[in-house]
Amino acid sequence: GARVEEDDVTLCDKDVTQPQPERTHKLYVSSKNEFEDVPVYCLDDLEWGHTISGPCILIQNITTIIVEENCIASITKYGNITIDVCPSNRAYDEKTSEGDRSCDPIKLSIYAHRFMGIAECMGRTLARTSTSVNIKERLDFSCAIFDAGGGLVANAPHIPVHLGAMQSAVQFQIQYWNRNGRGGIAEGDVLVSNHPQLAGGSHLPDITVITPVFSSDGVIIFYIASRGHHADIGGIAPGSMPPHSTKLEHEGASIVAFKLVENDQFQEEGITELLIAPGKVPGSSPCRNLPDVLSDLKAQVAANQSGMHNLLELIAECGLLEVSSYMTFIQDNAEECVRSTLKAFSNALATTLSSVEGMDDGSILKLKISIDSECGDATFDFSGTSEQVLMNHNAPPAVTYSATIYCLRCLMDHLPEGAGIGRAVIPCLNQGCLAPIKFILPEGSMLSPSVDAAVVGGNVLTSQRVVDLILKAFQVCAASNGCMNNLTFGDETFGYYETIGGGAGAGPRWHGQSGVHTHCTNTRITDPEILEIRYPVILREFSLRSNSGGKGLHDGGEGIVRTIEPLRPLTMSLLTERRVLRPYGMSGGNEGQSGKNLIFMKESKRWVNVGGRCSTNLNGKGDLLRIETPGGGGWGRPASFDHAAGQEGQT
Repeated sequence: GARVEEDDVTLCDKDVTQPQPERTHKLYVSSKNEFEDVPVYCLDDLEWGHTISGPCILIQNITTIIVEENCIASITKYGNITIDVCPSNRAYDEKTSEGDRSCDPIKLSIYAHRFMGIAECMGRTLARTSTSVNIKERLDFSCAIFDAGGGLVANAPHIPVHLGAMQSAVQFQIQYWNRNGRGGIAEGDVLVSNHPQLAGGSHLPDITVITPVFSSDGVIIFYIASRGHHADIGGIAPGSMPPHSTKLEHEGASIVAFKLVENDQFQEEGITELLIAPGKVPGSSPCRNLPDVLSDLKAQVAANQSGMHNLLELIAECGLLEVSSYMTFIQDNAEECVRSTLKAFSNALATTLSSVEGMDDGSILKLKISIDSECGDATFDFSGTSEQVLMNHNAPPAVTYSATIYCLRCLMDHLPEGAGIGRAVIPCLNQGCLAPIKFILPEGSMLSPSVDAAVVGGNVLTSQRVVDLILKAFQVCAASNGCMNNLTFGDETFGYYETIGGGAGAGPRWHGQSGVHTHCTNTRITDPEILEIRYPVILREFSLRSNSGGKGLHDGGEGIVRTIEPLRPLTMSLLTERRVLRPYGMSGGNEGQSGKNLIFMKESKRWVNVGGRCSTNLNGKGDLLRIETPGGGGWGRPASFDHAAGQEGQT
């Protein structure tokens, strides 16, 4: 409290005896889970030097103060009250052996939300302190907490395709830096990487920053990590999302392992050297907007620092052993929820499920799911999937893990009828979701490509199709637009990147949403005002694409039309799917419409279809780029009513 002038208070003699309570009163004591009689003291009778241990009650004519367990109230020289809060679970740490720990379901929920809250605070810090439109406005980032072994514990509800992959990135860095001769990980170090095949990345523009959290005795107890999509890290096309890359080196700067901060010093010279390295590759450019990338990396470091601060505060409040224990309990709970969900589907459908999906280039994704209905284990076998392609929609294994963990979480909300179990509840994605799952990813396939394979499209195209593949096998809903509809544009001075939404697939109890990001992407679209202020373009149209959703008992969502006019010569690149194959319907529902990409050149005065993957130079005012994204598939055989009117009513 504020210091009060001495003539406004009655100072107390230090040589005082301990106060006597005025009476007792019932108060709930959480450690005993019951009400018990606790002492009640009158504040007017307390003097300087008095200390009172909780639980107890302090009363005055204008206030009542509850002193909780493990708290000590003291009267100061100036008549104020201070309450020292001891770590309430230190006794838990000291008295409870590892084998005696038990999980309180209420605390389980509280801890899960507190961990998730820490990750959400990290996200807000990152958005506030970043510079680029991609992170500050589009929120294309994810933040999460990991245990000492690198296992995902909790995440904020950011980008699903990042979250399953980030665990692989953290675990790789732990192994890499603890090998002989690499110096280990010390306090004051912050790690950075983005390599998809070697270091658990998703694609090169997604840069992961990892901060270790140390205990008071210098042992790593947790890791904090953030992954952000940086709008340009070099490569053969502005925006670092080249449609026609055939090697990883075409897609920008590649970082296997580097200490972004060492001994509390930001290594600007070293990271700059890595970001300009793509300029040495023939036909490639270095990072086109180095100041923004460096600024955003510093913002990621700051976000991690805020997460570390909040996590250490939680440990100070609750004790390390209890915090660590509930991290494990949260993972165990997720594992049990996934097992019960898989058993429910195996009982309602079959113990063996399968599906096949095609990509626009003719390559195939194939899946066979074998479920043990007794224990809930499952094997996800992708044998039969096409070989690695000489394009960029190869997907590193971490992307398949991310898509799978996302689907498993979704299945918990859509259990089959007659499952005989209640809805499984896990507040956030974590490592436990994948504990019952065994993956078979054929080496050399497009889901397990070589180290130098181009993969920039795997994270944004193939991930969505893997989701379609899994949900199709479980027969839960029709396909969504199946693509992140990636647009990049720029020149040698800047690069801009955005993903464009589309139609969501319908299900047995819902119509598909229109004009939204679906499944593995969860970003915003840049506001028109921000887009036109920051970049030399005009947004000519941004609307729903009428009649693009598949009709059914429940209709699929409508896609989007987005038309952009450059104000000066720019290179515009598109990396899209579902321009040939249409999103499937389910249970008799119709397919959604496939997408379409068009350019209008003022000289020829005609629209030209440029296909799903294109990088073209527009000359400036008068030229147009028009993107029509796919609609979602319908669910159920269409009924005999006016679907156009029905869809309008839903909108």
